[in-house]
Amino acid sequence: MREQRREWAPGRPVDAHVTLSVHRRGAGDPAYRRTPDGAIWRTARTPEGPGTVRVGVRRGEGVIEASAWGPGAGWLLAALPAWLGEGDDPSGFQPGHPLLREMYGRLPGWRVGRSGLVLEALVPAVLEQQVTGSEARRSWRELLSRFGAPAPGPACGAPAGMRVVPEPAGWASVPSWEWHRAGVCARRSRTIVRAALAAPRLEHTLTLGRAEAERALRSLPGVGVWTAAEVLQRAHGDPDAVSVGDFHLARRVGWALTGRVLDDAGMLACLERWRGHRYRVTRLVEMSGLAPPRRGPRFAPRDYRTL
Repeated sequence: MREQRREWAPGRPVDAHVTLSVHRRGAGDPAYRRTPDGAIWRTARTPEGPGTVRVGVRRGEGVIEASAWGPGAGWLLAALPAWLGEGDDPSGFQPGHPLLREMYGRLPGWRVGRSGLVLEALVPAVLEQQVTGSEARRSWRELLSRFGAPAPGPACGAPAGMRVVPEPAGWASVPSWEWHRAGVCARRSRTIVRAALAAPRLEHTLTLGRAEAERALRSLPGVGVWTAAEVLQRAHGDPDAVSVGDFHLARRVGWALTGRVLDDAGMLACLERWRGHRYRVTRLVEMSGLAPPRRGPRFAPRDYRTL
């Protein structure tokens, strides 16, 4: 399979793994791997077809080296700067808090990237609705393993077992028992099928302003404010989209920035001073690892296959 290559010199620090890691759904994600040499391997179903891309950095030169394979290779290489945050403008961001200053200074190569792939961001977000992270990651792995396509790539070098997400018609045709087998309840599977059937309309949101794009995403039954924010962050590169309704986020943001646990309303009030960059702030908090001490049992994963 023919390899296509691109070199990109952004003229600024770029941390490919930190920037792209928001697309990684657990250590065993079949669509995202980091190899021992530090390279990031990603698969995607682009508007031009499936593709695999390998992203590396030439240390000391500040040059991004990328190789891609498959029908979507050209699209992936063209989209690479946006994926790595070239369209992100943090110039108006003022950390204004010791933790944010520390994290922002520690991660000079991190930017909010824009994947330009709405359905690809929406499906795993729906899988994560109201379940534990381990449940959602297992569902993602099983669905890609059974219904995804083998990743285009070289005969050697690409990590084994990588898969490309199904095309919209593929998601829409997954049988009900297969959703159940993958641990996905009927409500979430219906949302994904509706999204797959509405894929062209969802991808069109990339051309809309932020408020209009959010309204369009939330017009799909089963997509609420949290899911829309998760998509806006990844597919649209929105630095202000806040994942309201997240099981942990408000508590973590409150603890990190105020020293006390907050609810969603309290979190939004706390973040108001950073309006325009609120996702940037919550992501920095997440990457800091700070969280309030646990005072109760962990939320127990459910196995829908036994129901």
